[in-house]
Amino acid sequence: MNQFLNIALYVQIALCFFCLYRIIKGPTIPDRMVGIDIFGILVVGICVIIAVLTDRMFIIDIGIAWIILSFIGTLTLAKYLGGKKLNE
Repeated sequence: MNQFLNIALYVQIALCFFCLYRIIKGPTIPDRMVGIDIFGILVVGICVIIAVLTDRMFIIDIGIAWIILSFIGTLTLAKYLGGKKLNE
């Protein structure tokens, strides 16, 4: 079981680098936004795997906080790209 979790952790870390490439080199802003969303999901997955491997469940709380902030940031960026002000 631990070997499978270690492999999953390394795969997710590698996928994070692909997302960072998409965030930096994305041809359009929506491509970069999708890269940021996927990066956030991968970070939460990494937090869960680390929590299971180390038996410290408070790390899952960090992942939940990360995904909430990612969701708020995505909504804010979508509203900005839609041409609306942030206080509307």
